[in-house]
Amino acid sequence: MDLDEYKKNYEDKESTPGWDAIDQALEEIYPNQEPKHVAPVLHYSIGGNDPIDGVSIYRAEYNKKPYFHIVTYGFSELYYNEEAVGGDYSKFGFELTFRIKLCELDDEYPHWAINMIQNIARYVFKSGKWFEPYHYMPAGGQIRLESNTELTGLAFLPDPELGIINTPHGEVQFLQMFGINDKELEKIKTVEKTSEALINQHRNSNPLLITDLCRNS
Repeated sequence: MDLDEYKKNYEDKESTPGWDAIDQALEEIYPNQEPKHVAPVLHYSIGGNDPIDGVSIYRAEYNKKPYFHIVTYGFSELYYNEEAVGGDYSKFGFELTFRIKLCELDDEYPHWAINMIQNIARYVFKSGKWFEPYHYMPAGGQIRLESNTELTGLAFLPDPELGIINTPHGEVQFLQMFGINDKELEKIKTVEKTSEALINQHRNSNPLLITDLCRNS
């Protein structure tokens, strides 16, 4: 899409071309579902503390077991921006997703996960560094505080369903987070097993890479 076409398609400069592209991708997977949407009270651009503009939480099911599917809005360019038209990548070029098995501690929505995502976003926005498939990071403790989970880190992989989309501002890849434990982190750090090999091992029994806080192996 060139600039003239962009201006024609989005005459209203209050439009949200990037946001709309994400919504369209999610509508294909979750038709007619209205997600729970959480947004910061104060926008980051005017002094707020949370860089991500919003997080949508969908309810999904695999093998008759329910889970949450979380998707971010804000690592990519969401709003009307003529300077972003035709770029190879939209802003940082990705949005994060997270599939989490329902936990008794989260009878409604996993707000802890949103807080964790905002912490990750602060790092990205301040450092200018981004994530790519099969990167990993230690969480500095349990990924879910006040729980008995043994998961203490995250690995990143292409979201199995959302993949990559093209937006008027460039390419956006949906990177899914997957919770890993100390032993797995150590194997990756010592190059005994790469992050990609670890993910593929889990994929055999967990094709959607749903994070289970109760996993202990």
